[in-house]
Amino acid sequence: MSRKSPHPPKDMAAHDSALQRADRVGFAASFLCAVHCALLPVALALLPAFGLNVGGWVDIDQAFVVFATLLGATTLTLGWRRHRAYRAWALLLPGLALVWAGSFTHLHDHSITHVVVMVTGGLMLAGAHLLNLRLTHAARAG
Repeated sequence: MSRKSPHPPKDMAAHDSALQRADRVGFAASFLCAVHCALLPVALALLPAFGLNVGGWVDIDQAFVVFATLLGATTLTLGWRRHRAYRAWALLLPGLALVWAGSFTHLHDHSITHVVVMVTGGLMLAGAHLLNLRLTHAARAG
């Protein structure tokens, strides 16, 4: 008669821990992206009042979108292997579509439409990581 151990093997526990860290990083980065996209227009409007010039700044939206895509696809794939639920993907894919549209199309003009698209997409990405983290935790506990 074999008893099932209440603790997962050390290599699986390390893998779960790395996945949780990656999802937490993805959540935090996506949430900060949404905040950045919401507040940047305000900051840019206020800078001249303080005598500051914004010329020559590098736009990092596109690099962040590529990073968010790789991180999101990786963590949700690894999470899906544990929990077999597609709900997090239902947030990730439309969120990625929005941030890609906001960064690589005519919407990348830093207008209010760009802000709304990027903030909405960033919040969807954050939600996908948070949901994936919760699903993975529930699958491990159950």
